[in-house]
Amino acid sequence: MNFGTEFSGQKVIITGALGVVGRWLAEGFGAAGAVLCLTDMDQGALDTLAAKVGSEGSFGLACDLRDAAAIDNFVAKVGTRWAAADLLINNAGVYPSGFLLDTDADNWDRILDINLRAVHLLSRGIATQMIRAERKGNIINISSGAARKMRLTAAPYSLSKTALDRLTKGYALELARYGIRVNALEPGFAAGSTASPLSDEHVKRVTASMPLGRASAPNDVVPAAMYLASKAASFVTGATLTVDGGNSIGSMDVYQNKKDPL
Repeated sequence: MNFGTEFSGQKVIITGALGVVGRWLAEGFGAAGAVLCLTDMDQGALDTLAAKVGSEGSFGLACDLRDAAAIDNFVAKVGTRWAAADLLINNAGVYPSGFLLDTDADNWDRILDINLRAVHLLSRGIATQMIRAERKGNIINISSGAARKMRLTAAPYSLSKTALDRLTKGYALELARYGIRVNALEPGFAAGSTASPLSDEHVKRVTASMPLGRASAPNDVVPAAMYLASKAASFVTGATLTVDGGNSIGSMDVYQNKKDPL
């Protein structure tokens, strides 16, 4: 899908910008002419990325998404610079792997703080600015097929994504009267995160079990996010767009002792 110059000059916030999907989104929207506000934990790396991929005026702003006061400060700085963003992409998330007996209170809180509470606080702050500026903006929450498909050692993560689905729909209802659309995007399996590292064997087995047999790539994720934020999706809100190679519908990792009929 060709979006032409639709995103040229658009003000786009991307959280978790130094992660795998975050970088893809930053590069994609930057190449489309968007002015970026990138956030993560490393200010120096954010400055470098914003200068490399963003249009003039793009910037990085480090923020600890577990700290409510830090989020409020981040939102205030965005308001000072822009008055209001056009698009907020709540991409930041953690995917720690651990059994029930290994998951202590701090690990539990970290997952829910970053994957869910931060989405609420950022959406509240940025949506308030959009409303005050009479900006008919967009919010995209990066979710996962884990919202529907349980995975061993990932119960708290799956919980956070199931809750994010409810939050997406609920806030879409609340913000509709202001012309602000809220949708979720499930981009599928993308290995390489430093925040939630995965072993080579884990990556190999997950990829092999997927119906379309590969991990997600930039050309899968970026156009999907652009569609949700575009005029082409002007009648789409409260929806979840799944672009995961079939990973969330089931697994191909099943032994069958019979020949392929073809």
